[in-house]
Amino acid sequence: MTSTLELPPYIDRSRLESELFVFNWGDYIDPDVLADFERLTSVKVTIDTYETNEQAIAKLQQGGLGYDIVVPTDYAVQIAIGLGLLQELDRSVIRAIEHLDPNNLNGPFDPGNRYSVPYFWGTSGYAYDTAVLGDGLTSWRALFEPAEAARGKLVMHGYYRETIAAALLWLGYPLNETSDEALQRALAVLKAQKPYVLSYTSENNDELLVAGEAVIAHCWTGQAILAKREKPTIRYVIPAEGCAVWQDNLCVVKDAPHPYAAMVFIDFLCWPEIAARNATYVGYASPNRTARERGLLDPDLVDDPAIYLDDTTWRRLQWFRDLGPDYVKYDRIWTELQAG
Repeated sequence: MTSTLELPPYIDRSRLESELFVFNWGDYIDPDVLADFERLTSVKVTIDTYETNEQAIAKLQQGGLGYDIVVPTDYAVQIAIGLGLLQELDRSVIRAIEHLDPNNLNGPFDPGNRYSVPYFWGTSGYAYDTAVLGDGLTSWRALFEPAEAARGKLVMHGYYRETIAAALLWLGYPLNETSDEALQRALAVLKAQKPYVLSYTSENNDELLVAGEAVIAHCWTGQAILAKREKPTIRYVIPAEGCAVWQDNLCVVKDAPHPYAAMVFIDFLCWPEIAARNATYVGYASPNRTARERGLLDPDLVDDPAIYLDDTTWRRLQWFRDLGPDYVKYDRIWTELQAG
């Protein structure tokens, strides 16, 4: 444990429960950060993992299974709030939220951050090998009208909302568009692109780029970061037409058995030095502005304008929203694309 770590005076140690159960994505927190929290508070932390937001929500609907904290993505926060699965946060405890970037706060899925605190975030642009495709790519055109060298070596997301969103944005529509006309046009674009696609995947996009099997890949920021670490000629692009922004969030389950420890843990993860260490381990962008301003984060990432964004670039981003019954339209398009 870092010798300077200590609980701030607004934390009441006598109210801390002895255990904490966290439901999280796999390999999504630094084990040393967990160990520091346990030593600092004497709270034993147990982590269970899930693979999709839908899986997490389904388990919470079954009664929460004793979980205290869950880490849903933006649109899933909105769904979980609507289902009554989350409890309001105690801001007298979670005071370190003040260190977070205002651009990451007050999202449309939870105005005022009553139920959620930003954890990690990123965008869904594309990464490509400049040694093969040059330095000038700035548009979704690179994926939907690919250069000869990219044909057959192009990867698209395996998550259907991401891939359909890219086509919609290329066509000039919002990424949450649900009109039949726009979705059919997006399907036509994706069908025309399909002969050039090596794979639809969200799992190993970075590995395909590093191996040279792909030269351009629709991917999340973190995958681009990992690829660039292995292959410096990789460049990440937020297209001129805009792209999706996503954010995973720390939330307290409605009937959490250890609510005070949960609030303290969320506050702890927002401490600048802890957020910086956690970001180094996880590899995604941290919303902790204070950590950036104090120089605690990797300067190579902080100085990359496609990863840590200025306000102008933020205005090109769009959040996914819960589509409600219109999800069935996206399901149909994805099924037709995969079958065709």
